[in-house]
Amino acid sequence: MMSKIIAYDSTLRDGAQAQGISFSVEDKLKIVEKLDELGIGYIEAGNPSSNPKDLEFFARAAALNLKHSKIIAFGSTCKVGAVAADDKYLQSLLQANTSAVAIFGKSWDYQVTDILRTTLPENLRMIGDTIAYLKKQGREVVFDAEHFFDGYKANADYAMQTLKAAADAGADVLCLCDTNGGTFPDEISTITQKVVQQFDTAIGIHCHNDSEMAVANSVAAVQAGAVQVQGTINGIGERCGNANLCSIIPNLQLKLGLDCIPSKNMDHLTGVARFVSEVANMPFNDRAAYVGDDAFSHKGGMHIDAVSKDPASYEHINPEQVGNARHILMSEVAGRSALLSRINAVDASLKKDSPETKRILDHLKALEHKGYQFEGAESSLQLLICKLLGKHKPFFELKEYKVSIVEPSVNGINSSAMIKILVEGQEEIMAAEGDGPVNALDSALRKALERFYPAIKEVKLTDYKVRVLDSNKATAAKVRVLIESSDSHESWTTIGVSTDIIDASWRALIDSIEFKLMRDLSRN
Repeated sequence: MMSKIIAYDSTLRDGAQAQGISFSVEDKLKIVEKLDELGIGYIEAGNPSSNPKDLEFFARAAALNLKHSKIIAFGSTCKVGAVAADDKYLQSLLQANTSAVAIFGKSWDYQVTDILRTTLPENLRMIGDTIAYLKKQGREVVFDAEHFFDGYKANADYAMQTLKAAADAGADVLCLCDTNGGTFPDEISTITQKVVQQFDTAIGIHCHNDSEMAVANSVAAVQAGAVQVQGTINGIGERCGNANLCSIIPNLQLKLGLDCIPSKNMDHLTGVARFVSEVANMPFNDRAAYVGDDAFSHKGGMHIDAVSKDPASYEHINPEQVGNARHILMSEVAGRSALLSRINAVDASLKKDSPETKRILDHLKALEHKGYQFEGAESSLQLLICKLLGKHKPFFELKEYKVSIVEPSVNGINSSAMIKILVEGQEEIMAAEGDGPVNALDSALRKALERFYPAIKEVKLTDYKVRVLDSNKATAAKVRVLIESSDSHESWTTIGVSTDIIDASWRALIDSIEFKLMRDLSRN
């Protein structure tokens, strides 16, 4: 039977302190439900004494039917010289009506004397009085020993006294905080082990990532005896962020055999990571361990060849264990073996050594030298293969297009486009306005094609990215445009490259529409 480690998420409190993040009440409720589905033990959801939004959240969260998670409210010890029972902030904490609360208090003597501006004995009294009061109110209490590791290194005896004050008052968990994020794993391990040996109370760990060691430090603490591990989804948080639960959980459970979440829920991990990133309106880190798109992506020819024979050759786990997937990337270094699966999807008779395979690979390398990057635009790659094998019949032919830009804009409209295309021998001329030339072109193209291909109506442009490839050439620089499109079935990405951003966008738009029509044709 695996040892139980309590996964404690602080995305909605610590994570919300990251620059650029502001969760609405609705956002927080949605994230709570996702974390519960994942199987997180505790969800630290905010400080009810800090703002009305958190008070509203706790009121509404009480109605949630959670299966795995326990909501926890966060606050501080009573103020200097105050009695806990009379502290208005603690009363706000209790009004959240959570069965568990987290209380932070100072464990570094310097913080007590120079930041709180009080005495060391008074700080111990504040800790003890606060926790004892909350226990009398029937709450489960986690004591966050703020700056514990810095405090221990400066004055080990006093840091331990703060833990004793909390434990003697009835704290259920003593959480050791590397608040400044500057401690090394060997220090974390040694100090945590000493704390575990001295206290019968459960020990937790809370690390920040200022030295890029938060995950390693958290794992080291667990190996030294901590049974609660705190962190955030995707490691979001103040400054450099918090310990990343998306790495910690699989490290502990899949590598060390410790039980953090229900094993059947482990494959939800990637989905939860992406969901939180989307709700937080933050770019997803494709290079993130375990859950990133690149975590199990293979580009080098020798790597791809080895992975096709045995995935364990270049993958430390099966990506499906965490809900991720293997990606074989098409590029100039991929080699024929990687390309063959894409070619066989068009012509199953071709082999690795077929002349057509070599011709396609050579053409791919030439295009990538010009700035194309098909690893992020495999729909354009599929179209390219069809064209090179003579298996592509154009759905329309462009005769010409014109774009005009007028400033200042009127109601956000500053561009117009005219398109002349030939479809099944019929000439179609269409014009449209838009918010920018690409939007106008997209609108005109759709309007021109919808009469012939009604399915175009369901296509949506969901993302548009531009990358300058040779910035040293200033306004004459070549640009790469990636367009992500979707319909009711799936999404796909196409690419265009040119020294003219409108031309590059047009190429990507054409591929997007043609891929949609080609795919629909193959389904019928």
